[in-house]
Amino acid sequence: MPGRLSRLTRRSEFLRVAGRGRKAARPALVLQALSQPEGPVRVGFTATRKIGNAVVRNRAKRRLRAAAHLALAEAAGTMTPGWDLVLIARDGTAARPWDKLLGDLRGTLRQTGVSPDGPPADSKAEP
Repeated sequence: MPGRLSRLTRRSEFLRVAGRGRKAARPALVLQALSQPEGPVRVGFTATRKIGNAVVRNRAKRRLRAAAHLALAEAAGTMTPGWDLVLIARDGTAARPWDKLLGDLRGTLRQTGVSPDGPPADSKAEP
């Protein structure tokens, strides 16, 4: 998955994925996934005020963006196009160890059916 991720930006897109999509939760994040008939994989990120102030929320979203870029690049060969994904930060997202955050994301991708096979577990370097 070269370059930047295609993004969900409108509230209506987030609500559509939340209402019709599959959901999977882990300690660091919640993933909502909705299959689309065509188009690229699009990703949206959100963090509520419940997890902390703006600094904590932005750090959590930055970490989710980096993890999504890495995990989706690894799964690009096995993943079918046409998914809308929403990653929701949780309390532990900003402080969770990098390898566990990646493991949480990979697990939710498998659980929702976005990534049928597990990607290789050899990339543990935090960006």
